[in-house]
Amino acid sequence: MNDKELQGLVEKLSVQFFKKLFRHKAFFNNRLRTTGGRYMLHSGNIEINKKYFEQLGQEELEGIIKHELCHYHLHQEGKGYKHRDADFRNLLNAVGAPRFCSTLPDRPNRTSSSKLYIYSCSQCKQLYRRKRSINLTRYVCGICRGKLIKMKS
Repeated sequence: MNDKELQGLVEKLSVQFFKKLFRHKAFFNNRLRTTGGRYMLHSGNIEINKKYFEQLGQEELEGIIKHELCHYHLHQEGKGYKHRDADFRNLLNAVGAPRFCSTLPDRPNRTSSSKLYIYSCSQCKQLYRRKRSINLTRYVCGICRGKLIKMKS
C-alpha cells in the first residue's frame, strides 16, 4: 500500500463511519516508532506508521485510521478531541475504534523486560517492589519506619 491508496482508504472510512469528508492529507511516516498514527493539529493531516500495516494487517490499520479520524473530526468541529474527553470516548465507542493500538510483534514489551528491585523492611518484613532503584539512606519503611534492605534486582 502506498500513500495514494492510504489517502483513498482514509477518505472511504471517513464517509462510511463518520458521514463526513476528510479534507486533508493522510500518509505513511516511517519515523513513527511508538505509535500507530497521529493527527497533526496544526495541519489537519494524519500520519500512519506503516509497520502496523505490514506486521498486523488491514484490520489493525483500519482501527488506527478510525482512531485518528475521531481526533480529526472532533477537532474540526471544536469539540473535545483529546483522549480524556468524553466526546472522544463516546465517538470511539460509536464507530468501534480502538482506544490503543496493538503492540508490534517485533517490539518487545518494555515493562516485562525491565529490571525489578525488591526491598524488605528489617523490622516488619514488608516487601516493596520497584522499577527504579531507591536511596536506602534516605527512605524508610512506610509502615514501621524501619530500615530497608535490598533483596535482589
